[in-house]
Amino acid sequence: MISNATMIACIVTLFISLVLPVLCLVVYGIRSGKQGVWSAWLLGAAGFFVMQILIRSPILGVLAANTGFMAFSQRHHWVFSFGLAVSAALFELVGRLAVAMLMRKRLTCRRALAAGMGHGSIEAILIVGLTYINNLVYMVMIQTGGFDAMVAQVSASGADVSQLLAIRDSLLTLPAGVFLLAGYERLVTMVCQTAMSLMVCWGVFQKRMLPWALACLGVHTLLDSAAGIQNLVGKGLSQTAAYGIIYLILTAAAVGCSVLMVRICRSWRGMERNLAVSQSEC
Repeated sequence: MISNATMIACIVTLFISLVLPVLCLVVYGIRSGKQGVWSAWLLGAAGFFVMQILIRSPILGVLAANTGFMAFSQRHHWVFSFGLAVSAALFELVGRLAVAMLMRKRLTCRRALAAGMGHGSIEAILIVGLTYINNLVYMVMIQTGGFDAMVAQVSASGADVSQLLAIRDSLLTLPAGVFLLAGYERLVTMVCQTAMSLMVCWGVFQKRMLPWALACLGVHTLLDSAAGIQNLVGKGLSQTAAYGIIYLILTAAAVGCSVLMVRICRSWRGMERNLAVSQSEC
């Protein structure tokens, strides 16, 4: 049976990755009034969706079917992990730049933040939120006996049930903390995603696009490369230690990104106020 702690952990993660992004959008949109926040959020979300879901993911799917590519990934774990990180950073950077350029005629600090929120929110919703809806449905089915009935039905049809059994075993055996960590990871990742979009928009606003784009690329690559630490599990590093290092890196990055966002917003809003004053004097 699924423990109550595991159920609660999944509900908390589902709230963070699915409900919280929507709540933040609604609150931020209402407080911002008619400043183009809603459209900026949608543009930011579209930037991620197009570049990651519609373009990068299918490319990776094709590569995953190539035996040579998969053999290389197994022989060279670190190179493969770094390549995945760079590709994710590059594709999402292109999406961010496209969004910033589309908004450049009305590129304000509020809209830049909204675009970043859209980028991070849609990622959380699609990658974690929808997955945890499935997890909770499966948990309820396991509790009520419906899951075993489904497995028996699928097996009777001649289909492979190994994936379903693996899901059941994971839900039954993994500690509640693992499910809770997924929510924490999304929380800090959304902060970092918002900051990276703000960096790119700030660069476009200042007409200093290249240095800020490169900074965004570097931060994103570093964050995604942290997952490669998992390659050291069993080679002198325990799974717990690997998780600890990865989440320490993510937490430090989120704190740094938060500080950077505050500084950029102060400078940006100061420039906007000065511009408004100068225009009123004219």
